[in-house]
Amino acid sequence: MKLFVCLVLLSLLCASADTSPVRFVWDAAGGAWDMLRAYKDMREANYIGADKYFHARGNYDAARRGPGGAWAAKVI
Repeated sequence: MKLFVCLVLLSLLCASADTSPVRFVWDAAGGAWDMLRAYKDMREANYIGADKYFHARGNYDAARRGPGGAWAAKVI
């Protein structure tokens, strides 16, 4: 049932984004990877107050990937 709900939501997102579902998922996965990479870099830097920079960098990198990446940045 959860898979069906996910597929329906994904199809609605793809329809509103004017892109193929495969491309949307690929962009979303890449955007999630960008966010994870920024988080790992933030943990490695271990500097107080730098979290806003790394969050902004992750959002920027993810959003540049396209509609799927922008969606991933918004959700994460």
